[in-house]
Amino acid sequence: MLGPNGAGKTTSLLAMVGLVPLLAGVVDVLGAPLGRRRPHQVARAGVLLVPDDRGIFYGLTVREHLRLAARRPDARREGAVLDRFPVLRNLEGRKAGLMSGGEQQMLAIAKALLAEPKVLIIDEMSLGLAPKIVQEMLPAIRDLAQEDGIGLILVEQHIELALSIADRGVILNHGRVVLTGAAADLLRDRYLVEAAYFGADEFGHDETDPDRVPALG
Repeated sequence: MLGPNGAGKTTSLLAMVGLVPLLAGVVDVLGAPLGRRRPHQVARAGVLLVPDDRGIFYGLTVREHLRLAARRPDARREGAVLDRFPVLRNLEGRKAGLMSGGEQQMLAIAKALLAEPKVLIIDEMSLGLAPKIVQEMLPAIRDLAQEDGIGLILVEQHIELALSIADRGVILNHGRVVLTGAAADLLRDRYLVEAAYFGADEFGHDETDPDRVPALG
């Protein structure tokens, strides 16, 4: 999910997990509507959000975060998650506030994985991270989702990198979906993507057909 600041990306994610009310439409997970559930009920249904502030507690250690996140004590599951992020094994006794941005992001994602999500939503994974770390983490997240059979929704500002690992892209502007299509098609047509991103006239609101959304692929 792409778009300029203020396009409605984070609000859309918050609506998906029940933190803000839906104005219209429904949220389906694996073909079943979530309905108007509370955020903790959405999480129990397997839809988990890693927010842009990472949702971690600076005064707690890595080990304490993992214990809080697990649905039930499961050393095998925890070991499998830590295998995904081996850096965290050496930091289990360190408080989150003393970790780098990349390490904090790994911890936030590891926490979410311990809850065995069906859909993992990550808001601005690259926020505050060095480009090199982003280039390493985004493909790793894609591989992880494929191997574990997890649906993945990413909000990103790195357009090319995000589309290079995605199946589909959705571009928002002024609170509306203005373009959607296969990620590979969007990568090939950069003019259309940039026009949608920056609000060119062809992506303005159509009063005769307000639900019309240009699509590729």
